[in-house]
Amino acid sequence: MPKMKTNSGAKKRFALTGTGKIKRKHAYKRHILTKMSKVRKRHLSSSALVDTTNEALIRRLLTIGK
Repeated sequence: MPKMKTNSGAKKRFALTGTGKIKRKHAYKRHILTKMSKVRKRHLSSSALVDTTNEALIRRLLTIGK
């Protein structure tokens, strides 16, 4: 059986933490930022963790075992 291919889009968007959780970036930080407050832009800059309901799907895209 051939090897499983990693999804190229997923490997650019997600990263693993040291404890095995999946890290992601926030949306809405690309353009039209003038109407946003400084606080909101600052909070969007930080990374977040993927919710547990979506974790299995993303692990399959990244071909990572649990």
